[in-house]
This record gives sequence, C-alpha cells and structure tokens, in this order.
Amino acid sequence: MALSTSSVITLKINGEKYTLPVDHRTTLLDALRERLDLTGSKKGCDQGQCGACTVLLDGRRTVSCLQLAVAAEGHEITTVEGLAEGDRLHPVQQAFLDLDGYQCGYCTPGQICSAIGVIEEHAAGWPSAVTDDVRPEAGPPPLTADEIRERMSGNLCRCGAYVSIVEAVARAAAAGTSADTRGRASAGSANDTEGAVA
Repeated sequence: MALSTSSVITLKINGEKYTLPVDHRTTLLDALRERLDLTGSKKGCDQGQCGACTVLLDGRRTVSCLQLAVAAEGHEITTVEGLAEGDRLHPVQQAFLDLDGYQCGYCTPGQICSAIGVIEEHAAGWPSAVTDDVRPEAGPPPLTADEIRERMSGNLCRCGAYVSIVEAVARAAAAGTSADTRGRASAGSANDTEGAVA
C-alpha cells in the first residue's frame, strides 16, 4: 500500500486560519508565497543562509525556507504582513522606517521579523556569542551594537544597510518593544538609543 505524499493542513497565520492541501515536501515559505499569496517573506538563498524568509513561529524566529509547512501546523505563524495594526506600524517597522534600515527592501521583512525575535531573546536573558557574562543570574547583557550585530548575523543585507539596521533594533528595544508580534512600544523614549549602540 503506497503512502500518501500530501496532506490537508490548517495553518494559523497572522491570527487567521488557512486550510490547504500540500505536498509533504512543501516548505512553509513556498506555502506562504505560492499558495497563500503572503509574499512579504522573501526567497533569497533558499538554503537557510540569508534570513530573507524569516518569520516568527510561536514568537521565535525561524527561516521559513527550511521549515516544512506540515510541521508548522498547530503553531502560531507571524509574517511581516501580520505585524502592523491597521495603519499603525509595529515599533520595529517604524524604527526601520525612521532610521532608513533598508535600501532595496528585499531583506527588510526578514530583518524586521528577526529583530523582533532578537529583542525578545535579549529581554529573556539569552546570551549571544559576544555576551561577556553568561551566568543566568547576570540577567540580560547590555544591548550594545556588538550584541545586536551578533544576534542579527543570520540576516544578510546585500545593500549594506547594517549601520541603520543596528540603530533601528536599538531604538525599538529602548522603546520597550516586546516580541508580542502585534505589540506596541511600552513607555520609553523612541529616541533613547544612545547607550544601546555605544
């Protein structure tokens, strides 16, 4: 008896449920772009190396070109299309816009989704490769430019907008942005980025 190579799955994306038949080999990226017309996530390398396809899966960043669509069933998926609330941009989107954290814009959706994940990981106290004190009791390290660069290193920008990207992540983090993907900045100055990028 031959096993089926396809399934009907239901994906919860940006708060909406989508039911669709997929081949078991279909990546989440291809399901988003080709089947559901959610084209914000970009196909760059298609090998998990550039980060252009980054989305949030249960609030954690993942490269959707390596995630099978069938394995994403039952999880909360957030794409760049689901970040804004109406005309109000997510604080990370606004920071990228205000500080020119993009040029051609191709990598920007992945950069923004990754930045949201970075801010949440940092707030939770997760260390990076450049964190000096990795003891849990040390708490989150200062979110310096080096920390941001290391944490965002999986997202490539062919235009070289890295300086502005670091500043945008620092501004959003300083404003108290959480990874609540529909979140808004809590109290805090959006202009207070000095200590964060020093």
